[in-house]
Amino acid sequence: MDKFKEMKKFGHEQLVFIHDKTSGLKGVICIHDTTLGPALGGTRIWDYKNEDEAVYDVMRLARGMTYKNSAAGLNLGGGKAVIIGDASKIKSETLFRAFGRYVQSLNGRYITAEDVNTTTKDMDFVKMETDFVVGLEGKSGDPSPITALGAFHGIRATLQYKFKNEEIGKYSYAIQGVGKTGFYLMDYLIEAGAKKIYFTDINKTKVAAVKTKYPDAIYVEPDAIYSQDVDVFVPCALGGILNDKTIPLLKAKAVAGVANNVLEDEIAHSKLLKERKILYAPDFVINAGGVINVYHELHGYNKENVLNDIKKIYDRLLEIFKISDLENTDTQSAANIFAEQRIKQIHNVRGNYIIK
Repeated sequence: MDKFKEMKKFGHEQLVFIHDKTSGLKGVICIHDTTLGPALGGTRIWDYKNEDEAVYDVMRLARGMTYKNSAAGLNLGGGKAVIIGDASKIKSETLFRAFGRYVQSLNGRYITAEDVNTTTKDMDFVKMETDFVVGLEGKSGDPSPITALGAFHGIRATLQYKFKNEEIGKYSYAIQGVGKTGFYLMDYLIEAGAKKIYFTDINKTKVAAVKTKYPDAIYVEPDAIYSQDVDVFVPCALGGILNDKTIPLLKAKAVAGVANNVLEDEIAHSKLLKERKILYAPDFVINAGGVINVYHELHGYNKENVLNDIKKIYDRLLEIFKISDLENTDTQSAANIFAEQRIKQIHNVRGNYIIK
């Protein structure tokens, strides 16, 4: 990978490689854009095949956080960190404290939080070495329930725009991935009256947990989840799962992109969904509940204020769907327009020199 070429192409500001001999820490921190404020994005642990795969992932995720934070109305830029390795083997206090020291070295340009294969307890170790971490125990805590709640409001908006009726119980759903966010989302859907839910997960323990709590939910094998005849397909696992091979399998009339980077090629595959008349709720808009939650931690956490901001995901999606129709473009491009307009406007507002 030509890293400088990729950074120039997508506007990344900084790519930091980190290594600590004592703990075995190997990772990358990426800062995409800080126009709106410091870059905020979680830290994930993943056993990447090689360095280029890790760099590609962190750069894509960081850029996604810029758009997510902008679209959510937050005064934050976009960043992300990845730690390379098998989470079941490499996690330790020393590793997270070493990582925290590297975060601190960026002097507030990057604020971290939990992500895939990291937890609020892990962030407590990170906090021992840096001021720039959120999502801590006793503050905003685990963002998964709030992410799921935001996705729930986003699904309501998607149903309203597609079917002119947002009553959850009238429709059927296929949930891919029932980890923390997917499981909480299932809770919200069933509490709101959903009766027909198909689900899948590669983790048998998670599958068993759903079967125990919701015996009427219908398990299908992972490869079969795409072809279920449902109203809404809800991917809650890892990214890149909607592509040239899987989109033709979809029978759903709408997709709620709860996982990050659901589309393998965000523009080409959003257009393909549009061609198939499948309404796509862009991931960085519908799954912004978690980042909204931790953002409030930076300014004095108040649960009522958080929940009020989470509800705004509904209105933002409706606005993006309208932009898509007015511009005759796919919804991912419409969401990009929505986010980029805010970044440009704030950049221009800050164009005049003021001493703070």
